[in-house]
Amino acid sequence: MTSYAAAGVDIEAGDRAVELMKSKVARSRRPEVVDDASGFAGLFDVSALLKYRRPLLATSTDGVGTKVMLASRLGKHDTIGIDLVGMVVDDLVVCGAEPLFMTDYIACGKVVPERVAEIVGGVAEGCRQAGCALVGGETAEHPGAMGPDDYDLAGAGTGVVEADELLGPNRVRAGDVVLAMASSGVHSNGYSLVRHIIKTAGLGLESQIPEFGRTLGEELLEPTRIYSLDCLALTRHVPVRAYAHITGGGLTANLARSLPGSVDAVLDRSSWTVPPVFTVLGEAGKVPRAELDKTFNLGVGMAAIVPAEDADRALELLATRGVPSWVLGEIVPGTGEARYR
Repeated sequence: MTSYAAAGVDIEAGDRAVELMKSKVARSRRPEVVDDASGFAGLFDVSALLKYRRPLLATSTDGVGTKVMLASRLGKHDTIGIDLVGMVVDDLVVCGAEPLFMTDYIACGKVVPERVAEIVGGVAEGCRQAGCALVGGETAEHPGAMGPDDYDLAGAGTGVVEADELLGPNRVRAGDVVLAMASSGVHSNGYSLVRHIIKTAGLGLESQIPEFGRTLGEELLEPTRIYSLDCLALTRHVPVRAYAHITGGGLTANLARSLPGSVDAVLDRSSWTVPPVFTVLGEAGKVPRAELDKTFNLGVGMAAIVPAEDADRALELLATRGVPSWVLGEIVPGTGEARYR
């Protein structure tokens, strides 16, 4: 007999996945979330925005790329959702926006309820860390188009910022200082190169790497550090000019996006030690330094541009919040480039 189940779509498994994830999603709840009895939409009470003089909504959409393939190979699915949230909310906070809520989308070859619940549980945990709510999502089963163990993950977030507090290049001035906030590792960019290195160098994900103190797989699945609450706290206490989320394209390319055409950011390579994961990958794959620079964050996950006189106060605040940070460089007259001295 022909049926949806015979075609590879298990509706009952999808329903069970929803039940398993409910308690995890509840941990990300904010007071503004309103329940929708039908479950077709996520509701958020925007009367909370009445306290703003001129609120601007900010939105961002992203995924985690081929890092999901390593999560699938290792059978560890409870942190990949944290990566997704980091990629979305830390784009929002660059303009000074407070992340309010997110939705997610999971496409998979076969719905395994426990696996889907683990993935969404990671998304909910990431939202909790970011101070935003996970208000909804969708899980789609694509038999034939994807293998039974394959899945992909994407999400969208919405935030709000006061119009006259919008951060960006127009605020940056020569004489400002660039601060670096340490990454937790590779984060969620460059994994196609990572997988290529693993394959060509014959590295095993289960191999113990002395420089890491754990296996290669554990190091590569380290969740993305989420900076949104730290950046918002910094903005409340220091006149931050701009932020730059260091993702695909590396440090200089992303930092240049936060500069006006009248200045350059001059960075000091000697101000930090590149974490071992990048040196190990670079040496194993014989990857030139220039290629590492433009592919990975190399230990800097977020950069902040602040007035020079406020740099020490900013570093002290970040230290109290447990975010390793340091002076990375300075802003000088130029043409809108970020470069190493």
